[in-house]
Amino acid sequence: MAVTDRDGRVVAERSTADTMRHAEVIGGFLADCLGEAGVRPAELEAVAVGMGPGPFTGLRVGIAAARTFALAAGIPVLPVVSHDAIAFARYGAGAVGGILVVTDARRRERYWSAYLGVDADGLPVREDGPGLARPDELPHPQLERCDATDVPAGALAGFAERMRAAGRPFAEDRPLYLRSPDVTLSAGPKRVSR
Repeated sequence: MAVTDRDGRVVAERSTADTMRHAEVIGGFLADCLGEAGVRPAELEAVAVGMGPGPFTGLRVGIAAARTFALAAGIPVLPVVSHDAIAFARYGAGAVGGILVVTDARRRERYWSAYLGVDADGLPVREDGPGLARPDELPHPQLERCDATDVPAGALAGFAERMRAAGRPFAEDRPLYLRSPDVTLSAGPKRVSR
C-alpha cells in the first residue's frame, strides 16, 4: 500500500512479507498510509492496482480492496500489469538494456516478462509475456534476470502515474491469471444422504 505524489514520489508506504495476512492487514495499512501522507480519500486522484500475474488469492484480495476503496472514494482504478511496475522500478534504479522480470508462481513454476529497455516517456518496453514456465525453461536467457519477491506499491503507483501523464492505455481491468484455479466445479449435483 502506498501514497505517491504526482511525480511518483512515495509519500507513505506499508507492506508485509507475510503473504498469508494481506486480507487482515490491508485496512490498517490503508489508514496508516493516508494518515502519514496527511490526505483524505477524496483528495486522491486514482487507485493503481496490480492485476498480476500472481497467485489467485493474493490478486483477489488486492484487486477487491482497490476496487472497493476507489468506489467509496469516487475515484478511478488504474489497472497495471504487475511485472511492468517491477521493470519500471528496476530501470529507475539504473538498469539498462533488456531484463527478464521473474516472480514466484508457486508449484515450482515462475511468472516471467521480457523487457527491452525504456521508451521516450521512461516506461518499460515489454517485448514478451507475461508467461508461465518451469525455472529451467525460462525464455530469453540472454536477458539480465531480475527475480522479484514482491511488487512494491510505490513502484506500482509511480508507474501508473507515469502512464497517466503520458496518456497511455492501462491494462485490462481483469485479473491476469496464467493458470486455472485449484478448485473445479463438479460435473453434476452433489448427492446428499440421510
